Amino acid sequence: MVEWPDGSHSSTMRNKILWKPGTIPTVKHGGGSIMLWGYFSAAGTGRLVRIEGKMNGAKYREILDENLCK
Repeated sequence: MVEWPDGSHSSTMRNKILWKPGTIPTVKHGGGSIMLWGYFSAAGTGRLVRIEGKMNGAKYREILDENLCK
């Protein structure tokens, strides 16, 4: 284990995982995904919308109708 001047630690041991106190382990890959849509302009920002399913032309027009054309 190596201790750096700022108090942080690192390890060269590959078989052990060492967590700093107060940290939460995370998944680095394969954790899923979400699709978001939003906009901004000179007038400000708009809504941020979560997209369910796959995006296609019909879904995009629906998003524009519901969120941009208000």
